[in-house]
Amino acid sequence: MFNKRVTGLLVAAATVVLGFVALPASAAGDPSFILASTTSTQNSGLFEYLLPKFTHDTGIDVHVVAVGTGAALDMGKRCDADGLLVHAKPAELKYVAAGYGVDRHDVMYNDFVIVGPASDPARVAGSKDVTKALARIYHDKAIFLSRGDDSGTNKKELNLWKQANLDPSSASGQWYRETGSGMGPTLNSARGMDGYTLTDRATWISFKNKGDLKILVQGDPRLFNQYGVMMVSPKRCPRAKVDLARKFADWLLSPHGQEIIASYRLGGKQLFHPNAQQPNAKQ
Repeated sequence: MFNKRVTGLLVAAATVVLGFVALPASAAGDPSFILASTTSTQNSGLFEYLLPKFTHDTGIDVHVVAVGTGAALDMGKRCDADGLLVHAKPAELKYVAAGYGVDRHDVMYNDFVIVGPASDPARVAGSKDVTKALARIYHDKAIFLSRGDDSGTNKKELNLWKQANLDPSSASGQWYRETGSGMGPTLNSARGMDGYTLTDRATWISFKNKGDLKILVQGDPRLFNQYGVMMVSPKRCPRAKVDLARKFADWLLSPHGQEIIASYRLGGKQLFHPNAQQPNAKQ
């Protein structure tokens, strides 16, 4: 009898241990996950404002890796992230359709603007037609700084050139300069070269080295900038902490999370506008 009881206890203990080993890290005392996101959400100060509130509400820590949207999506493909918050909706939808991501939702938006020197050599100031403004820059061979890094901003810029039926790549290294870097360094280059560039408004508002740069082109509906949140596919990345990433997404999409996004301001200006409750947002 004693041996049977001991054997039973040993089997039960082994079951508990094996069950514990089989649990995901999030359930094994590591309430944190990796979020691949964009430089705009990081550099604008949004995460510094928002994430402590999320951790306070849930006890979950978020480790942000801020890169361009293309690099963030690649991180998800490699299973190097658990969740994504990015801003290139057409690329995101293809990503989900290819099976790399799940449950993508619109979460917030702002817009892009073209900034340039106050001298405005291409005479684009005040234009609300972004393709006409780009055509002026193109034909005047005015210096234009492109991020050239497959970020959401870079994807938008290339799409806008395409809509203008123009291809500036033939002038690469001449008046068309690809920095291969983030928005902040690209804005610094634009200032140093008296050049034009496309930037998201949140980064522009938070950018402290504006110098002579000004917003010259804004207001075209084609400059709309949608952000989306999603999880990596648990089928492709079985070790991903999808449960924690989902809690973050649900929190962002909730009325409480949307309220917090709307309340983030710099210099009295709202940087991001929540729209999780507005289906079929523009791309």
